[in-house]
Amino acid sequence: MSTTRRWTALAGLCLATLLVMIDNTIVNVALPSISRDLSASMSDLQWVVDAYTLAFAGLLITGGHLGDRFGRRRVLLVGVAGFAVMSVPAALATSTTTLIAARVGLGVFAALVFPATLALLSSVFTIARERAAAFGIWAATAGVAVAIGPVLGGWLIEHSSWASVFWVNLPFAAVVTVVILAVVPAPRPAPAGRVDVLGLVLSVAAMGLLIYSVIEGPRHGWTDIRTIGGFVVAAALLAVFVRGQMRSAHPVLDVRVFADRRFAAASGLIALAFFGLFGFIFLITQYFQAVKGYGTFSAGLHTLPFAVVMAVFSPLAMQAVRLVGVATVAATGSLLMAGGFALVEIAGVDASYWGLIVWSMSAMAAGLALISGPCTHVVMNCLPADKAGAGAAVNDTTREFGGALGVAVLGSVLSSVYASGVADSAVLQRLPDGVRDIAGTSVMAGVEVAQRVPAQFTGPVLDAVRDTFVNGLHQSVWVAVVVAAVAAPAAWIGLRGASADGQMSTVSESPAALETQDSIQPASRSAVVSNVSR
Repeated sequence: MSTTRRWTALAGLCLATLLVMIDNTIVNVALPSISRDLSASMSDLQWVVDAYTLAFAGLLITGGHLGDRFGRRRVLLVGVAGFAVMSVPAALATSTTTLIAARVGLGVFAALVFPATLALLSSVFTIARERAAAFGIWAATAGVAVAIGPVLGGWLIEHSSWASVFWVNLPFAAVVTVVILAVVPAPRPAPAGRVDVLGLVLSVAAMGLLIYSVIEGPRHGWTDIRTIGGFVVAAALLAVFVRGQMRSAHPVLDVRVFADRRFAAASGLIALAFFGLFGFIFLITQYFQAVKGYGTFSAGLHTLPFAVVMAVFSPLAMQAVRLVGVATVAATGSLLMAGGFALVEIAGVDASYWGLIVWSMSAMAAGLALISGPCTHVVMNCLPADKAGAGAAVNDTTREFGGALGVAVLGSVLSSVYASGVADSAVLQRLPDGVRDIAGTSVMAGVEVAQRVPAQFTGPVLDAVRDTFVNGLHQSVWVAVVVAAVAAPAAWIGLRGASADGQMSTVSESPAALETQDSIQPASRSAVVSNVSR
């Protein structure tokens, strides 16, 4: 396969990644509009976000396995087509129930797309240096998509309704399909035995119940029998799954790979990074609109520096790994993210965007870039080529699980502090009980209430709502600060000895050694290379 075609194929796979990753956050700037049009509560809004993540993360292992078994490009194209189809009921939804159900459907097909893109990169790029760069670009694309979503969503909503954030998927999916068919090769799947149906069912049930319990835990209470019961049953299902996979001749996922310290540490670090990121994006888009008063497009545009910094630092991260090692780079990234979150603690209602907020986002983006690409590379290099789909699914599941947890936990802390603050506010206590209850459901509802009270009370009510929201923002972001700070020593310990190619090494590789490595084709991938022709 020619060099030009390899890099063109990378562009096509990155487009497919953008399609499904943008949907993680494009809906965030639409939440205020959805809240008004569909009378959605804060809990409803969290489910509009998390329903996609629940299905997406719960089915990623299955999606990766299906790609390994039936052909990654074939499964990728089915996923893109299904994604486009499910966008229609989402755009036409007239109730939160319908919208949430459609978001589940979108997540199902996204689970076919995401692991296939990363797995195909493993078969397209077989030279170590090129693969490292490709994984870095893919990881940067996944991270940049998080920031592109609010920008694109904001622009669409300012020119149309919130439904446009789903209608845009149709032309996007059509372009992705054409590009994939034109430039991405279809390696033949490795010979496989019988389908491990029980393993697939158990993986979906365990991951689905675990993520559902995480999402609902803050609402029911972490000590509620429903929450504890969900975790216990999920753990039992996961134990049965692991036991079955260790005995299976054709496992869905070779669970023994988690015994590898590097694999486990890299997967966990990705989850922790996206925990903070997704939770923060969920909060900051509401801050921009409710507190700073930005329009939907302006709110999205103000997240753009995140994408720029991520794009700049991602290739630098892969180069830094060759100089100082994965452990140092990832630990530094965790500290940068912790610092970025900590800056939010001094951001009040009147915080300067250019003087403070942009620096906070930039630190987070730089930190994520130092974690995402290097850790993705480590994860993918711990598995043989014929299990690339399963490895990609694990890598992607950690992202989505961490993201779901971030939205659930940070969103719950914010909701609790905000609702309590509204109830205790001296200004808001002057409102009728029913009106005050409405204001306590979400900050956008509070802003709406402020705009409808008599003019002389609008300013004080709006100030009280915004101050209460900012207090909740500060309390919730402390969680992200602690998580990112704890991740730094965990990265340093868990990733020690992992080199740029994912192998164990105690010293930095010299340029000469890297050049030699680039000229060697791993034997385990020779069969794949010979088949990348269809």
